[in-house]
Amino acid sequence: MSLRGKAAITGFAEMPPQKRPEGKTSLGIIAEMARGAIADAGLEKSDIDGLLTAASLSDFSMLWPSAVVEYLHLKPRYFDQVELGGASSAGMVWRAAAAIEAGMCTSVLCVIGDTWDSKLFVNKPPPFPATELEFDAPYGLSGANAGYALIARRHMHEFGTTAEQLAKIAVDQRTNACANPQALFGKQLITIEDVLNSRMIADPLRLLEIVSPATGGGAFIVTSADRAEQGPNRPVYPLGAGEAGEHSSITRAPNMTHSLVKPAADQAFKMAGVSRDQIDFIQPYDCYTITVLVTLEDAGFCAKGEGGRFVEENDLTWRGDLPCNTHGGQLSFGQPGIAGGMSQVIEGVRQLMGRGEQRQVDNATIGYVNGNGGIMAEQCGLILGVEA
Repeated sequence: MSLRGKAAITGFAEMPPQKRPEGKTSLGIIAEMARGAIADAGLEKSDIDGLLTAASLSDFSMLWPSAVVEYLHLKPRYFDQVELGGASSAGMVWRAAAAIEAGMCTSVLCVIGDTWDSKLFVNKPPPFPATELEFDAPYGLSGANAGYALIARRHMHEFGTTAEQLAKIAVDQRTNACANPQALFGKQLITIEDVLNSRMIADPLRLLEIVSPATGGGAFIVTSADRAEQGPNRPVYPLGAGEAGEHSSITRAPNMTHSLVKPAADQAFKMAGVSRDQIDFIQPYDCYTITVLVTLEDAGFCAKGEGGRFVEENDLTWRGDLPCNTHGGQLSFGQPGIAGGMSQVIEGVRQLMGRGEQRQVDNATIGYVNGNGGIMAEQCGLILGVEA
């Protein structure tokens, strides 16, 4: 199977993450993002005959796609909900292209909106599987912070990765955020010392190595290749995709430092028929600094165990050796709930369309995007390019 030439991303819209939503609702954000993405693609609402969405943390419903369709007054011939946590947005790209290739539809709206309220989980359990609540939480492994802290500590133990090396990831991504006017934390540069001096949250991870939840959302349009050529923007083609899953709780993972990023990335690169040295930038999911480091290794940009030295020796800013999360990543752009992974997809598209403004990567033609759900549990790898 190949995705080449089947469909293209032709437009997008993105809401800057906000800490105080001031009456925003997930459906309201979805409507704003849908309107913006459709207009950006040069289409009319009547052109949209496909929908992919994901339920927000605050408004979860098993009938969510129908609720979105009703709210937006759409009449899709294909619609679905993609629930892969932070990998949902990346997973939408190839699903939309496959639906178009199958003749189910011609133009798919992929959209997510989410609101964040710090009181969301007060007096009720967080949205984790019952097995994790029953077997993990009673022993202190509750929530994502503890799980990713285990991965970070194990990586340090096995490979000698240092706190300074992990901090460098946050520093480089903050540099990118400071070139992004939409970034939630784009006003002030940080240093490795700033990261190391920030409050310890879950040993060995500190405050500036952990995402800050926010309200936000985004949308993009995937349309047939022939229609894509008629749009106002340079089409961005999905060239390859791969997914992998094996566990939910990190305590059930066969190996804490070797992730499912590898099979997902390997499949995506094989389908696309490109090599790692052809990649102009990467947009890896970055809920924590350790997530980026493990992804760099398992996606094949450096050998297993060498991630620490790799980030120490390479410039990951938008102007560097391997531009990484050129929008600032979720660490500095912000993580709008389930819409967090949308920012990586949109930034990849933005760079390939040549719309990165002051953070534009020179001559970018091929990029790698990663989506990660749960605690390194659900993985989706994408290769995007400007030529079908």
